[in-house]
Amino acid sequence: MTISKTLLISLFVAMPLVSAHVPEVPADANLDWATKHMIEEHHIVNFDAGSFFALHDYDETGTWSPDEVRKTYGLDDESNRSLTEDRKRQILTEVFAIFDPKKTGVITREEWLRLSSEGKKLPDFGVGPGHHGDMEYEYEIHHFEKYHGDDARPEDLTHPEDIEHFRRHDEEEDAQKKLDEMQGMSIVEANIPEKFKKRAS
Repeated sequence: MTISKTLLISLFVAMPLVSAHVPEVPADANLDWATKHMIEEHHIVNFDAGSFFALHDYDETGTWSPDEVRKTYGLDDESNRSLTEDRKRQILTEVFAIFDPKKTGVITREEWLRLSSEGKKLPDFGVGPGHHGDMEYEYEIHHFEKYHGDDARPEDLTHPEDIEHFRRHDEEEDAQKKLDEMQGMSIVEANIPEKFKKRAS
C-alpha cells in the first residue's frame, strides 16, 4: 500500500493543529540542518529520511533536481537575496557531491535513503532554515501561529509583520485588477510602443 504525497502533506500540515504548542529549536541545540528545518519550517519534530524526502520532492518524481534542493534550502527566498549566484551554485555542488555520488544530476530517493542511513546529512551552510513556502505559508508559520491564535480578530493584527503581509495582499489584488482590466480591452494602448502611436499634428 502506498501513501499519496497529498495525504502525507495533509498529515504534516495537521500535526501543528493537534497540539497548541508550536515546537521551537532550542538555542543550544546541536541539531543537524534538516532537523532544524523541519522544526522551524514545518513544525514537525519526529520524521524519518523517507518522509523528509517525500515532503521536499515537489514534483513527485522520486528524485530531487537542483531546483528542488535550491528551493528546500530557501536560496531564492528574499531572506537570501544577498547570496551570489556563485555561492548558491557552490551550495548545490556540495549537496550533490554528498547525495549524488554517481553524478546523475539528481538525488534519487534510493540514494537519499541509503546515504542517510549511513549518517550523511544535509550541511548547514548558514543560509537560514530554508524558507520555501509562498508568502501566505511563511506568514502563517513564522508569525501568525507564534503571535496570534485562531481567535485573533482583524483589529489584533497590528504587528509590523501583519501590516506588511496585508500590504502585499493589497498589491497583489491591485495588480490582478489591473491585469483583468487590460485583458478585457480589445487593444491595450499602454502596450503600444510610442513610435507606433499617432501623434497630433
